[in-house]
Order: sequence, then structure tokens, then C-alpha cells
Amino acid sequence: MRADEVKAILESIGKRPTKRLGQHFMLDDSVLRRMVSAADLKAGETVLEIGPGLGNLTEELLRSGAKVVAIEQDPAFVQFLRRRFGERIGLIQADAVKAFLPQFDKVVSNLPYQISSPIIFKLLDVGFERAVLMLQREFADRMVAKPGTEEYGRLSVGVYYRAECAIAFGVPRTAFWPQPRVDSCVVGLTPRPPPFVVASEKAFFEVTKSIFSHRRKKIMNALQLPDYPQEPVSVDLRALPYASKRAEELTPEMIGELTNALLSSARFPSWDSAEASPRIR
Repeated sequence: MRADEVKAILESIGKRPTKRLGQHFMLDDSVLRRMVSAADLKAGETVLEIGPGLGNLTEELLRSGAKVVAIEQDPAFVQFLRRRFGERIGLIQADAVKAFLPQFDKVVSNLPYQISSPIIFKLLDVGFERAVLMLQREFADRMVAKPGTEEYGRLSVGVYYRAECAIAFGVPRTAFWPQPRVDSCVVGLTPRPPPFVVASEKAFFEVTKSIFSHRRKKIMNALQLPDYPQEPVSVDLRALPYASKRAEELTPEMIGELTNALLSSARFPSWDSAEASPRIR
């Protein structure tokens, strides 16, 4: 679809792209076809699309033979999609971050940057076979970053703990209208069981948050700061595994080992019972 066609459709429904919502419309249909191909959709599978907008990716998904369920928050886009597709798709008007997600097998979506992290971890909580997601390049680089790199952080650890993740291909900013300031890429995400065992997932994510919040400090110093639960204070932090290293030097497995050592050294009431999924940005 050309930029002038997108503009004409938006004008016909009284819409203008909203920067706050990250509304950038894909102009290159070949990118949409590559996304659908990467998802390896089968006839009869249910695919979830979040934020379909004008429905160009939706059209490609329908060509695969899969059943499409789409979640769109904008009322004007919902009305347009109903006129365009009718009963061919299941359409839900809701904020995907807050809404109850319907049952689905796979996810193919162009995600706005503002909701990328909460949506990804919400999807991982629900479970699916495979996701193919268009994301801003910087965010995707953080998802797949390795220890010792500048991009490596809480997001990298949280994604690694829950799924296999790889960048499938890059998408230049010129493929969108209006043109964003940064390039994008398409990421493939496949859930899997955690590759190591932690005594408490909540503790693991709290430790990850704490050490990366002070990533330039050594572990023994990062864990002494106010955001670390100090009940009780009977742990000799210098004796912990990797105490003299910094957060970016630790693999997710090493952070798991650090967490288990903390929990075996003293009891932390705020971590004992409730397990929690990561809230990572």
C-alpha cells in the first residue's frame, strides 16, 4: 500500500497517525508476507494480531488459511476493520495490555514500542507456540543481547528465562508512513521451559532488577542499596557467588545461582510465597 493510499483511508475515517500510540503504517507488502511466512501458519490454527490498524497484515494472515483474532483499541480503526473484513475475523475492541486474551496458537503483530515489553511478557504468561513480532530495532537488540554487551540487561535476562528469541530480519524506517526515527526488525519468539532452576521466580526477578539498576557497581554493593529487601540483614554479601563482578558480566544462569545462594543464606519474607512474572522495560 502506498503512502497516499494510507493517507486517503485515514482521512476517510477522520484519523491522523498518533505519535503517542506509535502509529506507523507499513507500506512494504513484502515485509508482511515475510512475517506471515516466518510464523509457519497452518490452516485451522488461530493467530492473534495485536493492533491491526488498517488491516494490511490481517489480510496476509487470512491468506494463510488460519483463523484470525485481532485486538484493536482505537474505535475508528475497529469500525473500519469491521467494514473491511466483516465476519472473516474475530475482532475485539480493547487495550491488549489490560484485556483478557482469547485462546490462540500463534501471534503475528506489529507492536507499538510503548507496549512491547508488557505485551511480550503477558503473552509468555498465557502461552503460545510461536510469535513473530515487529519491534523497534533497539528494543529487539536488548531482547537478544548477550552478557558483556552494552544492550544486555533485565529485558535480556527475562526473555532468555522464558523463551528462545532470535532476530529474523531487519526493516528500514523507510518502509513505514509516517516514517519513524528508528529502524525496526522482526523477531521470532518461541516459549520454552526455563533452562535452569531457581528456588523462587519472584526472587530471581527482584535480584535481576536490583543488580541491573546499579549495573556499574559490584554485586555485593548493588545488593546493599535501598531497593534490595533487607529483612533480615544476616547475609554476608561478600561471600555470595560472583560478589565482585558486575551485572553485565553475569549470565542468566549465574544470576539464578546468585539468587539461590541468597535464599539459602537467609529467609526473605517478601519472596517466600508469591511467585511473580517479570515487569521489565
